[in-house]
Amino acid sequence: MAGSRHDADQKAGMRKWEENPLAAHAQAQQHPEGRETEREWVPWIVPVFVAANIAMFAVAMYANNCPAHARGAGRKCVGAGFLGRFAFQPLNQNPLLGPSSATLEKLGALVWDKVVHEREGWRLFACIWMHAGVVHLLANMLSLVLVGLRLEQQFGFVRVGVIYLASGVGGSVLSSLFIRDNISVGASGALFGLLGAMLSELFTNWTIYTNKAAALVTLLLVIVINLAIGMLPHVDNFAHIGGFLTGFLLGFVLLMRPHYAWSQRYVLPSSVKDAGRKYLTYQWVLLAVASVLAVIGLVVGMTMLFRGVNGNEHCQWCHYLSCVPTSKWSCGK
Repeated sequence: MAGSRHDADQKAGMRKWEENPLAAHAQAQQHPEGRETEREWVPWIVPVFVAANIAMFAVAMYANNCPAHARGAGRKCVGAGFLGRFAFQPLNQNPLLGPSSATLEKLGALVWDKVVHEREGWRLFACIWMHAGVVHLLANMLSLVLVGLRLEQQFGFVRVGVIYLASGVGGSVLSSLFIRDNISVGASGALFGLLGAMLSELFTNWTIYTNKAAALVTLLLVIVINLAIGMLPHVDNFAHIGGFLTGFLLGFVLLMRPHYAWSQRYVLPSSVKDAGRKYLTYQWVLLAVASVLAVIGLVVGMTMLFRGVNGNEHCQWCHYLSCVPTSKWSCGK
């Protein structure tokens, strides 16, 4: 009885496909056997990341203790009257409302000299949990919630967590290769990794999306605007670029999904091309190429970094990727 019913349903699906493919697609979305439903995850790793960043900022402000270290000039600390030891540094020292550079460096900010000469490689990871101020923290956490929650709902905590953390480290490596005179903190590299993963996910899962052009243009516009902002002074755009490239490659590896015809295989006739294959050839090719490039990039980047290679000596124009001097501002060394 069950087999006869299944055969009848399959024949009905074939007739609907031949008469009107759109009607068959609508039926596939409603029929319990017509489409393999995707699991929707309950996000928790992104909220944990947000909480960890906020907690680390609180630790930094506690350790900073501006009134105690101002040597009698505690009144200059922002909010000293009601924030106590959590008061912010004077605005002329940190306009983002945060701790001093010395405190950030002590707690794990990315400092080229310490990473290379003192072998403090842990800073490549630690710096992505620190922020220069409240403004910096709020901007990054808002972006993390908007981008990260959607990705985690679709792909789960493991894949999103790996992309976030690996992209953060990838951004730190590229930043260290080109920036030697300034410290760097923030989750921006990891966030750009999520944006890069969204872009590669769109490419590798191209067949399952409608309004592809609109989605692609919107995503590219967001990425270009954020990278352009990174060309302003005092913004570490190398961390953005390194994180974006890392996430872009990992998206091909970790975010591949079954193509459209396979997900509709119960209602489509067997003659439909590739309906019996879960993934298409181009998806496997992109996965293989991205895997190789990601491994090569990580190994080469780490090797160059710990050998003390200065990326600016091999790319004379690359410094413009992080800051473009104008009549309104200049770029430090």
